[in-house]
Amino acid sequence: MPDLTALDALLGSHPWIRLGTILLLSVVVGIVVDFVLNRILARLARRSETTLDDQFLGFLHQPVFGSILLGGVALASREIELSPRVREVLLQVLATLAILLWTLFAVRIVRLFLRAASRLPDRVQFVEARTLPLFDNVGRVLVLGAGLYALFLIWGIELTAWLASAGIVGIAVGFAAKDTLANLFGGLFILADAPYKLGDFVVLDSGERGQVTHIGLRTTRLLTRDDVEVTIPNAVIANAKIVNESGGPWEKYRVRARVGVAYGSDIDRVREVLMDIAQTNEWLVDDPEPRVRLRAFGDSSLDFELLGWVEQPVLRGRVVDSLLTAIYKRFQNEAIEIPFPQRDLHIKEMPSVPPRE
Repeated sequence: MPDLTALDALLGSHPWIRLGTILLLSVVVGIVVDFVLNRILARLARRSETTLDDQFLGFLHQPVFGSILLGGVALASREIELSPRVREVLLQVLATLAILLWTLFAVRIVRLFLRAASRLPDRVQFVEARTLPLFDNVGRVLVLGAGLYALFLIWGIELTAWLASAGIVGIAVGFAAKDTLANLFGGLFILADAPYKLGDFVVLDSGERGQVTHIGLRTTRLLTRDDVEVTIPNAVIANAKIVNESGGPWEKYRVRARVGVAYGSDIDRVREVLMDIAQTNEWLVDDPEPRVRLRAFGDSSLDFELLGWVEQPVLRGRVVDSLLTAIYKRFQNEAIEIPFPQRDLHIKEMPSVPPRE
């Protein structure tokens, strides 16, 4: 049997040994807790139908393990002689690191649960795809604000004086950063009103057209069909006319292929050919079904229009190209003339030319 009295006496006479022992024990405890989280609880979480609990445990690993280590450092610091001020600062630094770990964890968890709630519109009606950025930004601000408030308390910063001076500073900053504030409020209005959501294809009155890739508090980003990212201040886009091509009851988008045929053509045959082209096109959907319309009697042609629906607005360009190519080839095979403007010049009389001398 080991001599426990001698061991206690040895540890008691050597504070650095006690410090190392405490740190070692904190690491061991952290490893044990990590094993419980990753092996036992994670195995139970895999049996559930959702992956929400698996992601939660994955996020929980870092703050729990870090908090145990920081707690071990705090306990170990008692084994060495430090001045009261140094010990106080050390504990404040350790508490700051712990708050940063748990604040990051809270931000991730809020985002995780909000995204999960947005996929359950039947259960959580106020959180959906178009309002997700609003709740995500608000949740992030609240969590970061709570973490900042906790840091102020730990470091003994008086908030009353800060709040009083913040009012004066806020007035000055308001005048100096009015454009930034306009973008901020514009972003809040966009997120609240939700004229578009992430993934929508929008067209602005200034001509920009693209897919919404980011909705922030200051700017909105569009990815054009040229793979060019356009960043638009929210103050501008909030006051712009926005055409949401992905809006409405569905995301389907109607494409139009216009073609003219010569006068005297069999218009019934033209309709049959155009409908056959639409029904055999791989991009056009069956519901709503394609249709053919005679739009006008042109100067040189009968103007027809083939209309069909595609799943997404991004397919518009390639589908129109496919339809026009098929129309040209089929009209050549069917001997259907596609006219082009012609002008006949009638000369009533030739100008007289004076005879040469």
